[in-house]
Amino acid sequence: MKSLLNTQTKKLNLASSFSAYKYLIHSISIFTNHLYSPHLQRLTSHIYKTMKNILVCITTIITLSSLVFSTRGRRVLQSYDTFEYTAITCRSHSASITEFGGVGDGKTLNTKAFQTAVEHLSQYSSDGGAQLFIPAGKWLTGSFNLTSHFTLFLHKDAVILAAQDINEYPILTALPSYGRGRDAAGGRFASLIFGTNLSDVIITGNNGTIDGQGSFWWQKFHGGKLKYTRPYLIELMFSDTIQISDLTFLDSPSWNIHPVYSSNIIVKGVTIIAPVKSPNTDGINPDSCTNTRIEDCYIISGDDCVAVKSGWDEYGIAFGMPTKHLVIRRLTCISPYSAAIALGSEMSGGIEDVRAEDITAYQTESGVRIKTAVGRGAFVRDIYVKGMNLHTMKWVFWMTGNYKAHADSHYDPHALPEITGINYRDIVAENVSMAGRLEGISGDPFTGICISNATISMAAKHKKAIWMCSDVQGVTSGVDPKPCDLLDGQESEKKKIDGGCDFPTDVLEIDNVELMSCSYQMS
Repeated sequence: MKSLLNTQTKKLNLASSFSAYKYLIHSISIFTNHLYSPHLQRLTSHIYKTMKNILVCITTIITLSSLVFSTRGRRVLQSYDTFEYTAITCRSHSASITEFGGVGDGKTLNTKAFQTAVEHLSQYSSDGGAQLFIPAGKWLTGSFNLTSHFTLFLHKDAVILAAQDINEYPILTALPSYGRGRDAAGGRFASLIFGTNLSDVIITGNNGTIDGQGSFWWQKFHGGKLKYTRPYLIELMFSDTIQISDLTFLDSPSWNIHPVYSSNIIVKGVTIIAPVKSPNTDGINPDSCTNTRIEDCYIISGDDCVAVKSGWDEYGIAFGMPTKHLVIRRLTCISPYSAAIALGSEMSGGIEDVRAEDITAYQTESGVRIKTAVGRGAFVRDIYVKGMNLHTMKWVFWMTGNYKAHADSHYDPHALPEITGINYRDIVAENVSMAGRLEGISGDPFTGICISNATISMAAKHKKAIWMCSDVQGVTSGVDPKPCDLLDGQESEKKKIDGGCDFPTDVLEIDNVELMSCSYQMS
């Protein structure tokens, strides 16, 4: 304000000077007209014209200066836009992809621009970190890696388009806990946005979009033309302190968000959309991760909305890294052929302490599904689900110990998984074909199952068998329609759940992480 007042004062002073100057010239003109000497008249007339021309020049300069000032004033208001967002860390340095030759026309390939930008900004890793701004436009690119202490920020009208050229995706070896690719025996294509051994990485925006243009890959997959596993949209490996938030993900070639062998992860406020018949377009897949928070996400996909994993058969057992301390809350899911939340099937490193609450699903095959098999080994235990609202479901509860897909023929048939401590409470479901399908493993039953306060309204044409149970043990309370006898439990066990099945009251470390207010100013 002070600067603006000073500028206006200067403009007024200049205006006053011009008025005086114009008055002087006008006076000279009058005086000249009254002179009797023709020679003196010609001389003064020449002086008058010269001074008048000088006045015109000065006036023009001042007018242009005023216009420039005014234009600059407007530019400050219009072009120096400030974008605010919340993040685990704010950055000291910023740059736009356009500074590295990026062109947002949807046609120009920007892989080199992204790679160069990240490499350049990595120099600030130990000096407050850096953020790369992606302005409005369509930015076509192949795979690129991130760096530590780094933020990738997308404008609300920015779209990162995945290139439809397999040569833009380097080939990586198979994940050690899988032993092979999931689509093929070989390795895998690098994800669109990739990173390994990183710390403090943020991918966020004002609901900008990352578009995988997946149909290109789906056709190759269905045609059996891929020697390697399709790329994901985001994969971060062996990394710590990750935030992925406030973005829209479209048509991923396969999984959308895959943190693996990582810890302290927040996935918040993301929208994930893919055709419901697209192959393996899982939404969010925490894989051998510790301390993960997934919240306020909306997912429509051709596979599980959230799939919790930890490695495959003998490879996952040998790697031995479980997924644990996972919070999922306020998830909305649509997936007619899969689950809102799946545990497995690749769970051979173990899954432990998963807390899910406020889960809403529409036209989804099942609510929470446990998938395992002989040869998986490890465990799924201490699973807590509270508050599910389900609409038009095939199954509310589904567990299977007969999920037979194996990495290869070398799995250990004696590696039996331990499934125990599975707690569901406070559930309302409507238009359901079957309440529950719970199938353990012969000689290796699923134990410690608890279901309480569940009201299930069956569809007009529901299955004849409302519950199907085998090789399971557990207790129920306040469940309608009445569950199968294998979940009848003992009277002493029933008394323990009068207040509902367990749900932890302690606070996980990841829930203590608070986001701060950050900003980016675009010039």
